[in-house]
Amino acid sequence: MKILSTVVLSVVGLLVVVSVVADRSQMGIGGAAEGPNAEAVVDANGNLKVPADYRTSYQFLGGWAIAADKGQGSREMHVVYASPGTIAAYRKDGHFPDGSVLVKEVFQAATRPMETGTVSHAQQLKGWFVMVKESKNTHPGNSLWGDGWAWSWFDADNPSKTTSTNYQVDCLSCHEPTRATDLVYVEGYPPLNRTH
Repeated sequence: MKILSTVVLSVVGLLVVVSVVADRSQMGIGGAAEGPNAEAVVDANGNLKVPADYRTSYQFLGGWAIAADKGQGSREMHVVYASPGTIAAYRKDGHFPDGSVLVKEVFQAATRPMETGTVSHAQQLKGWFVMVKESKNTHPGNSLWGDGWAWSWFDADNPSKTTSTNYQVDCLSCHEPTRATDLVYVEGYPPLNRTH
C-alpha cells in the first residue's frame, strides 16, 4: 500500500511539473530564443523569419484598413496574428511576455461597389512585419533588436530574409507614439481588451 501511495504521489507531482512547464511555454515565458513561439522565428544570431504556420497556429489579433489617398476605400489592409498564449498573457497583466510573436500581413487592397456599399478587401500580399518581444537584450550586436522587441519587414517573395536594416530607422518612428502600450497599437486589437 505504501509503494502504491508513493507511485501515485510521484505521478501527480510529475503531472503538476509538466502542466506548469506547458503553461509557461505556451505563454512565451522565458527568453525569446527559448520559447516555442519565438524558436520558429529567431535563429541563433537573432535573425527573424516569418513563421510558416502562423495562419493556422497563431491567434487572430485584429486588422487595420489604411485609407486611400483619394476617393473611397482603402489602399492597404493589415491583418495581425499573435503567437499562442500571447493574448491570454496580455489580458492578465497588460504586458506582452518575452517570446510573444506578432505577425502583420500587409495586403494591397481593392475597392469596388457591392450590395452593402463600397467595400475594400485584401487583394495582393505585399509582405509581413514580424515582432518578437524580448526584454533581456540577448542580441545586442543585432541592429534589429532593441526597445524590448526584435523588428523585421519581409517582402512577399521572401519570408526568410528581412529587408530591414536598423529598427531605429526602419520601424521605431511608426511605433514611438505607442510607447505607453509596449510600442504596439493595442486599440486596434479587440482580443487584448482587458475589460471584456
